[in-house]
Amino acid sequence: MAIDHYRTLGRSGLRVSPFCLGAMTFGREWGFGADVDESRRIIDTYLDRGGNFLDTANIYTHGHSEKIIGDHIGRHPSRRARLVLATKFMGNMYPDDPNGGGGGRKAIVRACEQSLRRLQTDYIDLYWMHFWDRHTPIEETMRALDDLVRAGKVLHLGFSDTPAWKCAQAQTEAVFRSWTPLIALQIEYSLIERTVEGDLIPMALELGLGVTPWSPLKGGILTGKYTRGTAPPQGDRRYAEDSKHLNERTFTIVEALRKVSSELGVSPAQVALAWVQQRPGVTSTIIGARTVPQLIENLAALDCTLPAELSALLDEASTPVLPFPHAFLQNLTNCIQNGTCINGVPSARWPLSPADDQERF
Repeated sequence: MAIDHYRTLGRSGLRVSPFCLGAMTFGREWGFGADVDESRRIIDTYLDRGGNFLDTANIYTHGHSEKIIGDHIGRHPSRRARLVLATKFMGNMYPDDPNGGGGGRKAIVRACEQSLRRLQTDYIDLYWMHFWDRHTPIEETMRALDDLVRAGKVLHLGFSDTPAWKCAQAQTEAVFRSWTPLIALQIEYSLIERTVEGDLIPMALELGLGVTPWSPLKGGILTGKYTRGTAPPQGDRRYAEDSKHLNERTFTIVEALRKVSSELGVSPAQVALAWVQQRPGVTSTIIGARTVPQLIENLAALDCTLPAELSALLDEASTPVLPFPHAFLQNLTNCIQNGTCINGVPSARWPLSPADDQERF
């Protein structure tokens, strides 16, 4: 696979690269990330290799992420036209202003106008709801977004970090009322975080949403930098976050990852990225980078193909515990199918069913 082997995103005709360049690391206002010059080099490296999908948000580095993109891309019409530019609303950058963020019409319109100004563009290709606002009726959010599409300021819509039931409600409202439907879902997804396979991934497949995973390397843990004998240094910026996930399951996953990477002759990070990109429903995986070499190494994961037996090894090491009723339903296959094979799923005869010669009431 190559970065310029484009895919349509969800139930739409929007073509995007299999790896999306995440821009949360553009700017150093949050105490990490790349400065302006390095951010520009990262963008150029991605575009020069054929990538066309760039993802940011209004709140990233106080809005500086959007401005870096606008200064480097937005003010150049020919470069802007070739780019699928995605940004997000919801986060509030105005202390003590209750309408400075959220999913209400006032906040959405204001956030969109400001993002357009910083990005120096007339339209946003994909506008994400960054996360769910429980205080706003979803029909208000969807109608406001539909108005932005009708005004030509936004072309496509997506949801990020929102419960599956709320996504389904929003999509149903949109279809029923002839508003603009969602085409994409952005969620955390990695070998460590697989609980999304319970509801979010099946929901996306059913409702025509292309999945764009974020944090596919779980903040760098899946680069293999930690083992059972090592731990993040106490003063490290990521110490508090990483240490929450360094448990027996994580180390088992990392060991399997190292084994697979050794057999294939690639890095653990490339294996982890390849695994995510090959999961059902995934269209484009979001990769971040603070340096050009990091970006180049991550892009090389597109050349990594996981054989079935090695992919199965990773699946087994990372099998998630899903909430009710998923495990319960798995145990009902025999009851439902009773000795038949349906869509490639076999079953045994259900022992509590009547025998062939028994009377059925």
